[in-house]
Amino acid sequence: MSARLPCLAALALLAVATTALSQSGTPAPMVPLAKHDPRLEKVTEAMHASKSPTYVALSPDGATVAWTLRRSEGTQIHLVPVADPAKDTVLKVEGREDCASEAPVWSPDGTTFAFTSTCTPKSEKAGQEQIFLWTKSTGKFKQLTHLTGNIQSLAFSPDGKSLAFLFVENATRSAGALAAMKPWSGVIGEDGIEIQRIYGINVSDGGGEFLTPSSLHVYEFDWSPNSKQLAFIGANPPGENNWWVAKLYTIPADRDDKGRIFDSSRALDSRMWSPPPVVLDPTTVSGPLHGLQIAVPRFSPDGSQIAFIGGIMSDQGSTGGDIYTIPSTGGEPKDITPNREATPAWFSWVNSDTLGVSESARGNTHLFAYDISSQKDIPQYDLSVPETLRAGGLSMRVSLSADSQSIAYIRSSFSTPPEVYAGPFGSVKQITHLNDNVKPVWGKSESVEWDNEGFHVQGWLLYPADYDPAKKYPLIVSVHGGPSAATANSWAGGGALFSAMGYFVFSPNPRGSYGQGERFTQANVKDFGYGDLRDILKGMDTLEATLPIDKNREGITGWSYGGFMTMFAVTQTNRFHAAVAGAGISDWKSYYGENSIDQWMVPFFGKTVYDDPAVYAKSSAIEYIKNVKTPTLVLVGDRDGECPAPQSFEFWHALRAEGVKTQLVVYPNEGHGFRDPAHIQDRDERMLNWFATEMP
Repeated sequence: MSARLPCLAALALLAVATTALSQSGTPAPMVPLAKHDPRLEKVTEAMHASKSPTYVALSPDGATVAWTLRRSEGTQIHLVPVADPAKDTVLKVEGREDCASEAPVWSPDGTTFAFTSTCTPKSEKAGQEQIFLWTKSTGKFKQLTHLTGNIQSLAFSPDGKSLAFLFVENATRSAGALAAMKPWSGVIGEDGIEIQRIYGINVSDGGGEFLTPSSLHVYEFDWSPNSKQLAFIGANPPGENNWWVAKLYTIPADRDDKGRIFDSSRALDSRMWSPPPVVLDPTTVSGPLHGLQIAVPRFSPDGSQIAFIGGIMSDQGSTGGDIYTIPSTGGEPKDITPNREATPAWFSWVNSDTLGVSESARGNTHLFAYDISSQKDIPQYDLSVPETLRAGGLSMRVSLSADSQSIAYIRSSFSTPPEVYAGPFGSVKQITHLNDNVKPVWGKSESVEWDNEGFHVQGWLLYPADYDPAKKYPLIVSVHGGPSAATANSWAGGGALFSAMGYFVFSPNPRGSYGQGERFTQANVKDFGYGDLRDILKGMDTLEATLPIDKNREGITGWSYGGFMTMFAVTQTNRFHAAVAGAGISDWKSYYGENSIDQWMVPFFGKTVYDDPAVYAKSSAIEYIKNVKTPTLVLVGDRDGECPAPQSFEFWHALRAEGVKTQLVVYPNEGHGFRDPAHIQDRDERMLNWFATEMP
């Protein structure tokens, strides 16, 4: 009971803050702004000097790349021939520069592509994305939709007659737990639930309707090859919580006698919805997939099977596991990549016997073709790159031509800013030169590997900027979120800010991370903070043996799961002289009843907190709070649903009560991932000031 009192006090304080915000309409600073370091402004400016492609789509014939570039005025779509990258054309809806166009998707015949855009007439709601169509032969644009809500994940039907997408009608926030939660009000868990569903429209006239019932929140989907069905992963609302118990479904894509999606003039949900058939329920299936998560559903070319990725995962969208197949009518799933020492994150069918796969392999990206029958990689289609690849949104995705012989992606690393690459698989070339003159202001990077307790572990090390081996430097350990995730080799990632300011930065991928197969990813189940922390400490030993690291100036930081690891680490060792815990978790028992995503905890802890409170207490920092000596800064957003602010209040309150130097900063209107640039800058200032003060 006493452990919960600080949480109740925190909720009361947050309620007051929320009320003040709603009354004034503008965020009042919770605390004075951080002390400004003039070096930070220069470093931040240099870090943001690069231009960032955000999305890439290769035409079906492999000849043309549509890619997008984020600008202050709004994202623009570029069109580039692969054979002649100098001929770059910017596509502007009605010649406008004051709006954003994003996420182009080619039609199967390559004559058009669809995209989302805010370049709508003044008579429509400003800032509301709509779906547009661009026709290659005429160069003309056509607005297809007039909807209100959140639109994403456009996909043409294979016959090219329809578009399906994920849609939250009248959305007030982005779907998912990373966005700021709405202020608590009304009947909790019942009022204001927003449901993401598949919506279908006709390419000819834009008419259409919802294709999935309002009883299911949909996360991902795929068209069947004959355009008559959809496979999707869905769960009962609320969607941010129930992805961890989502199932695989199929549903007809109903058409009229002219092959069109049913007209949107019909009342929504007017059809008599029958429950869609469940193809796979991981909570009831036997074998290694039992109780785990599924993602990336893909029909086989003949429609007889659905392949998907299954494994233990953290947030929806942070995908990793083994690739499975299952008959599209249901049956037993089959693991077709068993015992793989890497983590598939994305794939596409090349033909009925072959998959094109992108996987995380010890901090790098591995692209390859995979023969299903032999369960072996195909050597002539193997591409290992020491960078991070993406095609839009999440990392590891790529864009393929219709014959899968050409590929496009956005590529970056610690040392090279993002650029678009495309071409035949064996001769991919750089298409853009946005950042030829941009150089990193942080130090060099290298992959570090070590052995611990039967595991081979990998991580990334950034050297201090202007490194001099004759000097000693402080070290900051930066622990990634997840836990099912990994620090990758990407531009401005992995604690680059600290490196630029003169620190060694160690970003380990300990057990529980992606990159070395499911056994490794599941190795911290029911063991949070123990084996993974020992992996991190052994990695530090490895670095200290060969590098000029000042052991009296070692700190630790992290966000989300990394925030928990920071809180827990300082209760287990006094090795760290300063700590910054972002959006952390201090008490797994109280956390279970506070967060918006409790379903994720059963796969990782084995049981609910009500069935096995001891396993939750075992990994709770609050249970060992009297061990802490490390000065700790605690940061959190007041509307964080993944790692609620009361967890940070509880840790801060306990440290203060125990006489340990600490400070808590709560940022108004922020969720798990900060959005306000002023808050991001203030957060960075405070972190740097804390480490500089506590590890001078």
